[in-house]
Amino acid sequence: MLDCILICVLLIFVSYYRRLKYADNLKNSFEETVAPEKSALKASKGPLYAVLAYGSWGFVPLYWKAVGAVPAPQMVAHRIVWSLLTVSFFFINKERRQELIAVLTSPRKIAWMFGSALFLSSNWLLFVYAVQQKWLLQVSLGYFINPLVNVVLGAVILKERLNRLQVLAFLLASIGVSIYGVGLNSFPYFSIALALTFGLYGLMRKQAPVEPMVGLAVESILLLPLAVGYLIYQYSQGQLVFGQDWQLALLIVCAGPITSFPLLWFAHAARNLPLSTLGFFQYIAPTMQFALAVFLYKEPFSTTHLLAFILIWTALATYVGNSVYRLKHR
Repeated sequence: MLDCILICVLLIFVSYYRRLKYADNLKNSFEETVAPEKSALKASKGPLYAVLAYGSWGFVPLYWKAVGAVPAPQMVAHRIVWSLLTVSFFFINKERRQELIAVLTSPRKIAWMFGSALFLSSNWLLFVYAVQQKWLLQVSLGYFINPLVNVVLGAVILKERLNRLQVLAFLLASIGVSIYGVGLNSFPYFSIALALTFGLYGLMRKQAPVEPMVGLAVESILLLPLAVGYLIYQYSQGQLVFGQDWQLALLIVCAGPITSFPLLWFAHAARNLPLSTLGFFQYIAPTMQFALAVFLYKEPFSTTHLLAFILIWTALATYVGNSVYRLKHR
C-alpha cells in the first residue's frame, strides 16, 4: 500500500511542478501548433504518450486491488469527486475555461455528455467490482472484444455497413465467448457488460466530440451531485470508509490523478499519432490485464479459457488486418 501511495504522491508532484513551470504555455500542451522542424520530435513523443496511457490502464488493477477495502460504489463516487478536483488544475488557462463553458452552455452537448457520463460511471463500477471480486480475466476479455462490439454498435445504431472480414471477426469472437460460457458453465456477463458500456460511452462521445480532459471535467460535473449525495448518505449510515485510515484515505484521493493523467497522455498521443497507429496501442491494456490475472493473481486459466481467448485473438487479428488493408487501399 505504501508503494502505491508514494507513486501517487510522485504523480501529483510532477503534475503540479509542470503546471507551475509551464503555466504560461498551457495552451500549447492542449492545442499544439508545432513548427515543421519539430515534427520529428512530435513523432517520437507520440508512441511514448500512447504507451504511458495504455500502460497505465493496464496496471490500474493494481491500484483497485490496493483499495479493495472500499466498496465499489463508494470508490466510483470518490473517483468522480477527486477526478474533478484533479482536472480543475488543467483549466487555469483562460481558453481552456472558455472551452469548458462552451460545452456546459450547449444543451445538445450536455444531453449527449450526460448519457456518456452514465455509461462511463457504469463501466467504472463494473470494472472496480470485477477487479475486487478477482475477475480480472473477465475484465481483460471485455476490453479485448470491445473493438468488435464497437463495430457492431456502428452497424446497428449508425447503420454502418460491415464487410465480410468484419462479420467473420465478430462471428469468431462470438464463438469464443460462447465456448467460454458453455465450457466453464459461467457466461462472461461482466465481459459483455464492460464492452457494451464502454462502447456505448464512445458512441455518446462521438455525438458530442470534445477533448478528453474537457469531457472528463463535464462528465464529473454532471455526476458530482449523485456522487456527493451517495457519499453523504453512506456517512449518515456510518458506512463511509474514507477517513478511517490515513493511508487508505490518501490512496482514495489518488483516484483523481490515476484517472486524469492517462487521459492527458492519451490526448497527447492522439495529437501526435495517426488514428490507425493509435489503434494498435489499445491492446496493451487488456494484454497487461490478462498477464496480471494469469501470472500475478493466479486466476484459473484452463484449456477452455485458452481456446476461447485464441478464437478472440484470431478475431482481433482479422479485424486489425482488415483495418490495415482498408487504410492501404483508400
